[in-house]
Amino acid sequence: MISKSLLSISMATIVILTTSSLGQNSSQTPSGNSAQSTTDQDIDLLRKDIRSQKKQIIAANLQLTDNEAEKFWPLYDQYTAELVKINDAKYAALKEYAASYNTLTDDQATSLMRKAIEVDQAAAQLRLKYMPIFGKVISGKKTALFFQMDRRLVALIDVQLASQVPLVQP
Repeated sequence: MISKSLLSISMATIVILTTSSLGQNSSQTPSGNSAQSTTDQDIDLLRKDIRSQKKQIIAANLQLTDNEAEKFWPLYDQYTAELVKINDAKYAALKEYAASYNTLTDDQATSLMRKAIEVDQAAAQLRLKYMPIFGKVISGKKTALFFQMDRRLVALIDVQLASQVPLVQP
């Protein structure tokens, strides 16, 4: 069950990346709207789809009682909303990298790396913040399982993302 769903998320991530314009400039469409705007909308929709699939995977594998589910899912939605904000910063940095790929300066490269590290730190801090909160509504083992699944899914997406982003050229 998990591997088939992970494959779906992986494929959706590849679609996100292949529709983005990494290393390319945005262009105008005949209607006057920028292609970048359309791509941003597409990426937004795909990110929502990935979040939905992630929630389904967690629901299928966490096996919550009705009482646990009643308390867990509102917290999960709150956690996810905060994680989305963090990931917004990740995608903004990727867009900035894409826009400046061909003209990237040393200062821009350093700034973008700093942003990437700050995103990783923010995600880790968010998990630390929510561990005791989830631990109050589900068991320690279920809390650990949730965070294992969360981290694996994020890692899968990050691997797909990293494989599509060209390395900085010295």
